[in-house]
Amino acid sequence: MLPPSCRIYLCPQPCDMRRGYDGLYAEVRRRCDESPLSGHLFIFMSRNRTRLKILFFADGGLCLYCKRLEKGTFKLPKVEPGQTSVRLAAVDLAMLLTGIDLRHVRRQELYQPPRSLTDRPVEKIDKTLQK
Repeated sequence: MLPPSCRIYLCPQPCDMRRGYDGLYAEVRRRCDESPLSGHLFIFMSRNRTRLKILFFADGGLCLYCKRLEKGTFKLPKVEPGQTSVRLAAVDLAMLLTGIDLRHVRRQELYQPPRSLTDRPVEKIDKTLQK
């Protein structure tokens, strides 16, 4: 499980998979405008989308996770033209790694509390919900 403060960024443009820690570190700075030392996950793919690398900082050092598909390709989510990075949820990353096509995933609309409830102090909300 990822910490709640951890973000996941997918760089949709192809990346040279010969790059290691330093090369991907530079790509994060250039494409995502984020610090590679932030603890966030940064995902890069090969041109033919059969290889994937994830760069992240943990326990005092950079970590690199690599995966190569022997059959098929990784399916990217919808990307707007000119977009240099796409923010993913942890569940999106899990689906991406297991081969689920993120372009065709239908999400259920989640409940959002009315604005009037989110502006009240917690004690008033508890009383409102008990009624």
